Amino acid sequence: MGKRTQAPQRHRWITHAGRAIYGLCASVGAVVLVASLTPLDSWWATRLAGPWNDPGGDVLIVLGGSLLDDGQVGGSSYWRCIYGAKAYRDGGFRHMVITGGGKDAKPIALAMQEFMVHLGVPGGAIETETKANSTRENALFTQPLIARMDGRKVLLTSDYHMFRAYRVFRKAGIDVTPRPFPDVRKRAGALRGRWPAFIDLMVESVKIGYYEAHGWI
Repeated sequence: MGKRTQAPQRHRWITHAGRAIYGLCASVGAVVLVASLTPLDSWWATRLAGPWNDPGGDVLIVLGGSLLDDGQVGGSSYWRCIYGAKAYRDGGFRHMVITGGGKDAKPIALAMQEFMVHLGVPGGAIETETKANSTRENALFTQPLIARMDGRKVLLTSDYHMFRAYRVFRKAGIDVTPRPFPDVRKRAGALRGRWPAFIDLMVESVKIGYYEAHGWI
């Protein structure tokens, strides 16, 4: 009797487990399709970016991004440099502050500074902050540098990052004007770039929730 009872129970357990796995796979597949075949990424990044008016000013604050193992700028940092150099040339800025550290490697701010100089930004106009390892630390650790610089401060970072970054700086008492650039929106233009962009949006949304829970934005 015991063995006869156990067999149906085992069968039901296997059936339930199979349905759960099937449902999970179907859900993941649906998310992949939506992220890959719809303008979700661009819409989401646009919402997080805020206004797109490319403001000029006196001090351009550029937030560090990814860093490769060999000490070179990674993908997100590369585009922040490209758009940062363009903003410096077009926006009438007198100073640039690049912020970003590195726990076990060359600080990303220094790698970005070298690249910015190659892109035509005068080395004497750039100051770096090399200790920050988070967006909140970007704001807190650049505050002493920015406080002694007169004029309008403009914050430049990726479109999907601007929502959190702008609010972190304002929460830290730093009056900045946002200047996002198309990071996710650029990648979402190609089919193969949409899923990685979607992952970045998901991770960033979790970070926004974390920062809100801690009262940092």
